[in-house]
Amino acid sequence: MESINLPLILTLAVFITGLIWLYDWLVLSKPRKRKLEAVDQQFARARLDDKHQREAYEEARNAAANEPIWVEYSKSFFPVLALVFVLRSFIAEPFQIPSGSMEPTLQVGDFIVVSKFAYGLRLPVLNTKVIPVSDPERGDVMVFFPPHQPDTYFIKRVIGLPGDTVSYIDHQLSINGEPVPQEVVETNASAQPPSRIVEETLGDNTYITRKHLNPGRYSRQGTWEVPEGHYFMMGDNRDGSHDSRGWNELNRGGPNLSYVPEEAIVGKAFAIWMHWDSLFSLPSFERVGTIE
Repeated sequence: MESINLPLILTLAVFITGLIWLYDWLVLSKPRKRKLEAVDQQFARARLDDKHQREAYEEARNAAANEPIWVEYSKSFFPVLALVFVLRSFIAEPFQIPSGSMEPTLQVGDFIVVSKFAYGLRLPVLNTKVIPVSDPERGDVMVFFPPHQPDTYFIKRVIGLPGDTVSYIDHQLSINGEPVPQEVVETNASAQPPSRIVEETLGDNTYITRKHLNPGRYSRQGTWEVPEGHYFMMGDNRDGSHDSRGWNELNRGGPNLSYVPEEAIVGKAFAIWMHWDSLFSLPSFERVGTIE
């Protein structure tokens, strides 16, 4: 997903425009007020019912009240930026799906909405939780910063919670030694590569996944013990997702990269609101709905 640090950019924009507005109110507005008072005194005996005198009075007041262009723009943008800042930082944030790692649940071009308060309110940029609300549950679709790319948004499904033992052997997922129920919904042997759609039930969440008929590299055999304060993530496109099963391959003597720390959580994806393949196509609303 997007790699531009929009929270930082938006925070700086709100801070700068707000600071300019405050500086204008405390400092720059005082000379303008004195000029306006002088204009009023100058035209105190003017006949404002006369068209020419009234136009001269209004022109003088406009000149006295004239603001620097940078102040005018800041005062215009600040309320809008502040509103977007609050909504995006604490309520909900839109994202576009750029890859097929969550197919068939989420497709390339889906526009989704992510709840920023589902897992607790966090400070913008710092991402520090200040008000706890709830914790991620198995089966949730979550946006986060992965340990190997801490400046890039990722979206995967929560598979393992802190303290869980997760195993994935020949497409069979098990949590703490208990196989996760799965049911084949559809098999497409003519696809390239041949695959099947499989429904899994993890906790209270039932969702669909895509699995190749022949298990891929990360679907053959693996067992992981999730440390406290961390989560194990997998994409629904089980043989087309680089996730917790393979991130630690990027480790070069540092900490284990298989798990997402709690402080890297962004929010819970809960709805698709639009699908748009490209700028040269029309948006579609056929996929609008909640995310299972």
